[in-house]
Amino acid sequence: MRPIRLDLDGFTVFREPTTVDFTDTDFFALVGPTGSGKSTVLDAICFALYGTVPRWGDRRAIANALAPSAAEARVRLVFESAGVRYVLSRVVRRDAKGAVTTKHAGLEALAPGLDLSKLEYGLDADDVAEVLAGTPSEVDEAVLTVVGLPYEQFTKCVVLPQGEFAAFLHAKPAERQKILVNLLGLDVYGRIRERAAAEGSAAEAKLKVLEEQLAALSDVDEAALSAAAARVEALRGVAAAVDATAPRLADAGRLAEQATTTLASLDAEIDRLSAVAVPADAAGLAAAAAAARAAVAGALEGARAAEEREEKLRGELQAAGDATALRRLLDRHAERARLATEAATVHDRVASASQEHDRAAQAAESARGEASAAKRALEAAFEAYNAAMAVDQAAALRPQLRAGEACPVCTQTVHDLPDLPHEPAVVAAKAAGELARKRSNAADRTVEERDRTLRDLDRTLAAARAHAQQVEQRIVVLDADLDGAPPPEALQRDLDGIARLTKGLEKAGAEVRKAREAHRTAAGGADRAEERLRAAWRSFDTARDGLAAFGPPPADRDDLADAWATLHGWATGEAGRRRAGRPAALDEVRGAERRVAGVRDELAALFIGAGLAAPGGDPAREAAVAVERAEAARRRIEERRADAERLRAQRDTISREGQVAKALAQHLRADRFERWLLAEALDTLVEGASRTLRELSGGQYDLGHDKGEFYVVDHHDAGLRRAVRTLSGGETFQASLALALALSEQLAGMSAASASLESIVLDEGFGTLDASTLDTVAVTLENLAARGDRMVGVVTHVGALAERIPVRFEVRRDARTARIERVGL
Repeated sequence: MRPIRLDLDGFTVFREPTTVDFTDTDFFALVGPTGSGKSTVLDAICFALYGTVPRWGDRRAIANALAPSAAEARVRLVFESAGVRYVLSRVVRRDAKGAVTTKHAGLEALAPGLDLSKLEYGLDADDVAEVLAGTPSEVDEAVLTVVGLPYEQFTKCVVLPQGEFAAFLHAKPAERQKILVNLLGLDVYGRIRERAAAEGSAAEAKLKVLEEQLAALSDVDEAALSAAAARVEALRGVAAAVDATAPRLADAGRLAEQATTTLASLDAEIDRLSAVAVPADAAGLAAAAAAARAAVAGALEGARAAEEREEKLRGELQAAGDATALRRLLDRHAERARLATEAATVHDRVASASQEHDRAAQAAESARGEASAAKRALEAAFEAYNAAMAVDQAAALRPQLRAGEACPVCTQTVHDLPDLPHEPAVVAAKAAGELARKRSNAADRTVEERDRTLRDLDRTLAAARAHAQQVEQRIVVLDADLDGAPPPEALQRDLDGIARLTKGLEKAGAEVRKAREAHRTAAGGADRAEERLRAAWRSFDTARDGLAAFGPPPADRDDLADAWATLHGWATGEAGRRRAGRPAALDEVRGAERRVAGVRDELAALFIGAGLAAPGGDPAREAAVAVERAEAARRRIEERRADAERLRAQRDTISREGQVAKALAQHLRADRFERWLLAEALDTLVEGASRTLRELSGGQYDLGHDKGEFYVVDHHDAGLRRAVRTLSGGETFQASLALALALSEQLAGMSAASASLESIVLDEGFGTLDASTLDTVAVTLENLAARGDRMVGVVTHVGALAERIPVRFEVRRDARTARIERVGL
């Protein structure tokens, strides 16, 4: 498995979309400060492939994939395995209740030569060679087939926890044995031993149960089978004898049944004839029906008389005239009288309004004269003011005049200077003008008020005259309507007469309704009496029809009581004649029952002789049932004998399998077998690690082991054996890496599928190594990458190591998200 491209969105620290492009990368480093998210990139690869991450500690803890404030995390991995490229995606979502689940998972094989930049816009059908999985469970199965490694082996073959293998290199033999058992899965043999022991114990338990079952079948021997067969033959003989006797029993039973039927039929006829009884009300029903019909006729006559009275009153009321028209005329008389009174009042109001209007017109005219005089006084004051202004202007020029000089206004020579006035004339003129203005304004306001009053009176007078005109017009109309009409007193007398007739008509109508109700009641009573009479005749007909087979006499349909009496007398006589013949029929029944009992006694003797209970029902059926039970008992013996044979065969098989399981458990319990397995695994591991170490160290070291302890052979020192604890830090890293690679090769070989180990990532801290050791580690990694059989990746924050690696993915993290930038080739 070789990663090509990794896309992250919302996965742990990568809150925003992030892409890691591994294209054309054989040797790379993930660098950055501690906690920046370097190891999270490896977590994302593991999560995309297997849906979990090693350091989460629980495969169900997928909530760790989400950033704290994110509702969704997306991981998409494009990788290559055995020359084929695949795209794998998983989507994790948090629902409204906080539960986190995998909402999407899919694996698709990509078309050869596909440009991966198309992932930015989405793939179409031509870009996908094959859809391999569409659900989380399908993806888990498909990844195992494509990658060839289960989750536990992937985390030891591709993503290597290097520190664990350094500890493995220096561990004590007993501790190393435990590590090998865990890593190589050798504990499977312990589980096989436990399973074999459990199978042996289970076999013993099954054998015990089988022996108990065989003991319960010890009574099904040959003698029991012979006795069952003899019993079947004996019962078949009884069944044959029963079949021979059955016709006689059937004939006797048929004769007994016929005699019993004849007696029962005779008793039934006697009961039917004796049941005829004359009803107690047979004589009174016809009289009641006649009386009810007479009552109906009387009620009908009373209703007709009431209707005639009502019709007479209705004619008189129609001749009395239209009450509505009379009331309308009476209302017009009343309205004419009211309008006459109103007309006198309105005329008085018009006269008063006219007088008040005249007074207001005179006052308005007088006010207008006073206003004209005030305006004339104002104009005279204005003229006086202008003259005063001229005088005042001349007075103002007085100080400028000089005798003998030209006047500045008229340019004539001034001979004498005028005297100065004691007070300017304009002041007095102005005061007179102000007083005239106030008087003129007051006069104008008085005119306006009196004009407004006059207008109001105009409207009042117009309204009073219009009202008077309307009243007069209405009186004219009413006079025309009442022309030739009777006076109010005559109209009132006519209305009173109509009221009396109306009341009498209402009373007559009530009497008609009462008479009709009495007729309906009488008719209902007559219907019920007739129905009772008809029901009585139906009862009679039912009783007579029930005796029709016996030939009853004809009935008088006009007299119910006589019909019942005739039928009752005839039925009593017929019942007496049948009672006289009953003793002979009873003797015939008893004789037939004795013949049936005799045949049954013969059959009972046959059953009892064969050891069976006497038959209680059909002897032939009971004999057949006894034969069937005997045959079933024989078949059960045969089946139990077959079961015994089967159980004995099963017992032998389980006994052999139990012995094998016990022997296997005994062999696997021996300590030498586990030591042999571990020795073989350690030999294979050391052989593979030695080849890798020789290549990584430039041919200086081989790796070996003796009694569980590792050592190296130093070819630069005449093949000297050295304990691995004497190696430097860089040499220890080379030896540990060689062991790790060898162990990953073994784990891949143990995989159920064909694993393709095309990449390896060392998630190991190198910060504790000195400069020389770090240089050795760098050279070792460079040599490993130069082999060309794997992509090599390193997770580190050591700058000196990262600078020697051609491609670096720098991981940085801020308060919001982590980001990745590719640096180098």
